[in-house]
Amino acid sequence: MFFLIFIFYTLINNTYNTLGDLMISFFESLNPVTQALFATLFTWFITLLGASLVFLFKKLNKNIMDGMLGFAAGIMISASFFSLLSPAIEMSNKLNINVPFITSMGFIFGGLLLFIGDKIFEHFNIKSKQSNNRKRIALLVLSITLHNIPEGLAVGVAFGSIAYGLDGATLGSACILALGIGIQNFPEGTAVSVPLRREGLSRRKAFFWGQLSGIVEPISGVIGALLVLKIRIILPFLLSFAAGAMIYVVIQELIPASQTNKRKDLMALFSLIGFVVMMILDISIK
Repeated sequence: MFFLIFIFYTLINNTYNTLGDLMISFFESLNPVTQALFATLFTWFITLLGASLVFLFKKLNKNIMDGMLGFAAGIMISASFFSLLSPAIEMSNKLNINVPFITSMGFIFGGLLLFIGDKIFEHFNIKSKQSNNRKRIALLVLSITLHNIPEGLAVGVAFGSIAYGLDGATLGSACILALGIGIQNFPEGTAVSVPLRREGLSRRKAFFWGQLSGIVEPISGVIGALLVLKIRIILPFLLSFAAGAMIYVVIQELIPASQTNKRKDLMALFSLIGFVVMMILDISIK
């Protein structure tokens, strides 16, 4: 009897490992644009899962949500350097481009884009405070959507840069970057759908608009990968641009949101853990 159980377990385990190897081989065989598409479809799917919580819970555990935000913040900070800025510096050197200038300009412009977007959002939000729910709903969805565009771009650029054989640009690091963005997309999807429910929308409509905020990531991901592959000279700028946009999101959105928790020190630890996890994974797969 025990022998039969052992044989059954061995067959299942071998089958699982074989399927896993086949899936990895299949993904590796795809071109960078297709890889970026699959990766950003994954990040959008995580947004969808986060938005779906509107069907399950009337009230969400704040500690869990804040912990996820803190952890995601650490991952994104780490990814901004190891998966984006470090390859940008290396590529700039290979292309004989002024490294401090191009990386600084890309980094600043990435954050500046979201800064301008936030200011526009604040301007229209003030005007709509006395208006109906539809305007407030539209502004909320547009605000999250705007932040998702550079995140999708970052994933696309990461996969596109693999084609150039940079030390920091590997398939593993690009996948980890997508995973990190996916983790922070989960509470983000919830942060859209739940407030929409409070505004009076049905659960289905709140879920629809919540997941829709993440659909721009596959679009911007494919665009980012195509730009990198077609115009090699702009790769350092795009990598730095994506890093700047991600750091802005972390400083402006993720860390402040996680620090609203009573256990601020614990949330800070989650950020450190997220950074270390991403760093170890990125270093170990090179």
